[in-house]
Amino acid sequence: MVDDAGAAQAQGTADRAAAIRASLGVGVAVSAYGLSFGALSVASGLDVWQTCVLSLVMFSGGSQFALIGVLASGGTAAGGAAIASAALLGTRNGLYGLRMAPIVGGGWPKKLLAAHWTIDESTAVGSAQPTAESQRTGFWFTGAIIYVGWNLTTLIGALIGDLLGDVSQYGLDAAAAAAFLGLLWPRLRRLQPIVVAVGAAVVAAVLTPWLPPGVPVLLAAVVAVVVGFTNWWGRKP
Repeated sequence: MVDDAGAAQAQGTADRAAAIRASLGVGVAVSAYGLSFGALSVASGLDVWQTCVLSLVMFSGGSQFALIGVLASGGTAAGGAAIASAALLGTRNGLYGLRMAPIVGGGWPKKLLAAHWTIDESTAVGSAQPTAESQRTGFWFTGAIIYVGWNLTTLIGALIGDLLGDVSQYGLDAAAAAAFLGLLWPRLRRLQPIVVAVGAAVVAAVLTPWLPPGVPVLLAAVVAVVVGFTNWWGRKP
């Protein structure tokens, strides 16, 4: 009995350590991309302080890039469209909240902070862990690392944007995508998750040129909803 308890404790420690390693890997990659956002935001017409406040308050990379992308193409006259695009893209975080609420737990102060830190990366790292405790560890560590790192690199990018030149040449967006692929790959062991991953990727790739920012992502998520609801290609009870 004692040996079993010790083994369970050791396994729990190992699971938490693995969650922290995943948090660090994803957090560093995504935080680096904040340099790109800071530089592009200033280039789109926002000043340094507006750029930093946007990262502190909005803290949703996809929505932030959608906002400054519309502003860059239409100036302040495009403010309404920019806000609408950012809000549409940010609706996915509400769906993530439904998934993470049972994991986060705690009182209202903790839930409010969790709501602010519920993003693609914290949800992905948290949900990828095998136990409830390691899921909480992955979620909170990822949220904290990215929040601090993203805001620091946003400030740096905004301050030295002119020195960076064309930020797309550094491949920072590829680093963030690679981190997500690293999280996804170990889960592609059965037919059903492979079907979801491929189907969602195809839907997003086909619709991106034709629909406003955010809509292809939401429609790609429908693939997972449909497959999960019908249990296509899954294990039968």
